[in-house]
Amino acid sequence: MAELSIGDFDAETIDGKPVKLSKYQGKVLLIVNTASQCGFTPQFKGLEALWNTYKDRGLVVVGFPSNQFGAQDPGSNDEIASFCELNYGVSFPMMGKVDVNGAAAHPLYQWLSAEAPGLLGTKAIKWNFTKFLVGKDGQVRKRYAPQDAPEQLAGDIEAALAA
Repeated sequence: MAELSIGDFDAETIDGKPVKLSKYQGKVLLIVNTASQCGFTPQFKGLEALWNTYKDRGLVVVGFPSNQFGAQDPGSNDEIASFCELNYGVSFPMMGKVDVNGAAAHPLYQWLSAEAPGLLGTKAIKWNFTKFLVGKDGQVRKRYAPQDAPEQLAGDIEAALAA
């Protein structure tokens, strides 16, 4: 069986349009499950800063809202989009709300979790703002914990962009 890559997955934008993730082939992706009412929500600011710093060099930050942790993103996709834009100036691509764990988990998240298990080999996403760095080759390079601030990822992003 051929190895999967980021380009094998589809998603839906936050405004309901289908998107093939193959459109990001050859780019470095930082994929994050987000929430509007989480203690880590201020990380939107850092994610936006990474996007603004590196987008011209090939980084795409992609947010996937999820309501699976403490019901911290209960709003509709429209409400989430407004919140992100108004409060954090988010201009990077935001996708529609998804499950990241369990039987109904988005296929992308099933793959990400399997490719880059967390601490002690756990595959489940532990909380909001878990981050995955995907290289230009479409393969997962690294997984980051929710408490890893976006600005701490700059070195790994630079290495991925240079690879």
